[in-house]
Amino acid sequence: MWTVKVVGLGVVALSISVELLGWLLRRLRPGRILNEVLFFPSEMACVEHIFTPSLPHSCLCPLPHGVETSFSLLLRHILSASSSLDLCVFAFSNMDLSRAVLALYGRGVTIRVLSDKDYVAITGSQIGILRKAGICVRCDVGSVYMHHKFAVVDSRLLITGSLNWTLQAVQGNMENILVTEEPKLVQPFVKEFHRLWARNDPAQRHR
Repeated sequence: MWTVKVVGLGVVALSISVELLGWLLRRLRPGRILNEVLFFPSEMACVEHIFTPSLPHSCLCPLPHGVETSFSLLLRHILSASSSLDLCVFAFSNMDLSRAVLALYGRGVTIRVLSDKDYVAITGSQIGILRKAGICVRCDVGSVYMHHKFAVVDSRLLITGSLNWTLQAVQGNMENILVTEEPKLVQPFVKEFHRLWARNDPAQRHR
């Protein structure tokens, strides 16, 4: 009888230990890694609520409201930055994307922008507006186009694809964007941005 009781207590203890181990593993397991694909052209919809979430019904424009689109998701990912945004983009003329970058800068987020030297002065380019606001912008001085279109948010989130940051690309072109937190994909872009940023340092060129 004593042996049966001991065995029974051992089974109960083992069961509790397994449950406790499972609970600990669930608690310690890292969160799900974000992987998302967005396709364009995006449906036209109001994005004012993204910039002013405390006033969700303040906009009276005729566009659909409260609709999630590829563009609104892109804006949300950009605005999720809390410490840094490194942006490497060929053409940048979309005013809503510019507004998002300026909003981040106003919140104290460190912004670095790298663009193509031939496209920073095209009509409608937002690069001059970013510079006037105090954001650090560098132009690639290479002999070929700086044709990248990627952004790194807080060194943890990569936004990359065919999409230039222009109104035409967002509303009129067949484009794609990959959004991922996968470290093996994010880190090469972090390194590439640092390499290009250092290569296009004006102080180094003059030296």
